[in-house]
Amino acid sequence: MTTDATDTKVTDEAVTSLDGTADPRLRELLTGLIRHLHAFARETRLTQEEWERAIGFLTATGQMCTDTRQEFILLSDVLGLSMLVETIHGNSADRAPGATESTVLGPFHMTESPARELGADIDLVGGGEPCVVSGRVLSRDGTPLPGGVIDVWQADGNGFYDVQQPEVQPPGNGRGLFTADAEGRFWFRTCVPSPYPIPTDGPVGDLLRATARHPYRPAHIHFIAKAAAHVPVTTHIFVAGSDYLDSDAVFAVKPGLVQDFTETDDLSLARKFGVPNPFRHARFDLVLERS
Repeated sequence: MTTDATDTKVTDEAVTSLDGTADPRLRELLTGLIRHLHAFARETRLTQEEWERAIGFLTATGQMCTDTRQEFILLSDVLGLSMLVETIHGNSADRAPGATESTVLGPFHMTESPARELGADIDLVGGGEPCVVSGRVLSRDGTPLPGGVIDVWQADGNGFYDVQQPEVQPPGNGRGLFTADAEGRFWFRTCVPSPYPIPTDGPVGDLLRATARHPYRPAHIHFIAKAAAHVPVTTHIFVAGSDYLDSDAVFAVKPGLVQDFTETDDLSLARKFGVPNPFRHARFDLVLERS
């Protein structure tokens, strides 16, 4: 394909217009964006009608955003961009081997998790299979991190987050902010998560249907772990054996984050955790590297 000289002239002029940008990183980002967008338009021979449709799609995406729904994050997720950015930084040399792997934040970390005591139940509506999640917050050398903070959020047993069903679920359902004990331990009660579809009633759903893609995510629980003098990590645990582990709609599954939710028949342990026996038990350590 030949390139008209006027095509490249427009690109060069747009890049030159950034010469007065005081922030060098902003200039670098915008220069790259302009060059790649212009190259995309040339490569695909983008038509005026197609560009207008794209603008309409992005406009509708913005209009779908609310205080409790972020359609642009959802769009970034289904295009694989969220996971790419996370992979570039989460798996780079600044994250040492042995630390817990990171993955996407997702679109539902839209409200603060309520502070809860260790052992509290974050499943406020019931109906799911009882489960205990326990583990430790550790430095990469195995040293416990007492006072580590663990932010947790998940969908209910039917696959919905509290912000999706404010008329059904109380605020904070499926969410908790826990502080690790003196030995770095944490534990909480919940229900076993289930696979669920990401919201498809907006532009992102239209995109998935147009490209014959399913909207499902495998069963998982979200975590953000923080501790003093350590690098925070945003991650999930995925339920081993869940559907869609090999076709996550947002490309976020890493083998090291797939965990067994083991069926446990231990009356004394059930009494200790305050759950019926038998129950499911997932053990997951959050390993942070020093900052």
